[in-house]
Amino acid sequence: MYLEDLREAIIIGLFLAILLGPAFFALLETAAIKGFRAAISFDLGVIFADVIFICIAYLSTNKLLDKIKDDPSLFIFGGVLLTAYGVITLIKEKKSFNDQRAIDVELINKHNYFKLFLKGFLLNFINIGVLGFWLTIIITISPQLEMDQNRIIFFFGAVLFVYLLADILKILLAKTLKKKLTPTRIYNLKRLVSILMIFFGGVLLSKGLFPSSAQKIQNRIEKVTS
Repeated sequence: MYLEDLREAIIIGLFLAILLGPAFFALLETAAIKGFRAAISFDLGVIFADVIFICIAYLSTNKLLDKIKDDPSLFIFGGVLLTAYGVITLIKEKKSFNDQRAIDVELINKHNYFKLFLKGFLLNFINIGVLGFWLTIIITISPQLEMDQNRIIFFFGAVLFVYLLADILKILLAKTLKKKLTPTRIYNLKRLVSILMIFFGGVLLSKGLFPSSAQKIQNRIEKVTS
């Protein structure tokens, strides 16, 4: 029984680890620039947000999922926050690029683990699509687990553990780039991450402002990839 649950959890955990979202790119950026421990702190913040989402999804199930589908303002809210964060970061990095001391201070302050944890948490928490993802998984998987609370806890614990292991591998791979990072490359990397955050924020906004069009595009993508 638990072996079957574990197999399903590994698949979902690996799928979650390769999803290309803002947290994915920010994790690689943190690992490449600030190192392993800093990236782990950031990743734990991301996973903590996932834990909260899973708890909300488990307690709310269908009612909250219906609310998200019928209330595009939640996507607009998350999209505005994510886009604003990307724009502010982009402007901030442009201003500090010519100041070598700003880059040096950032590298020296890489041990501010709580700040990195909080950054990971907020970056994942404002993405309302993550909550929708966990709601879908809860609704799909829970009946297969016979609504057994122990099996559900085991399953989602295994998913997050596999997700963490996969992220550690990504961190180790990204860390190998650290020696090759010059101030210009650091700036370009952070600029790319900021642009990607703006992009993902725009995706959330489109889901809120044009839900029918966004759904059509998503259906086409699913047809092409299936």
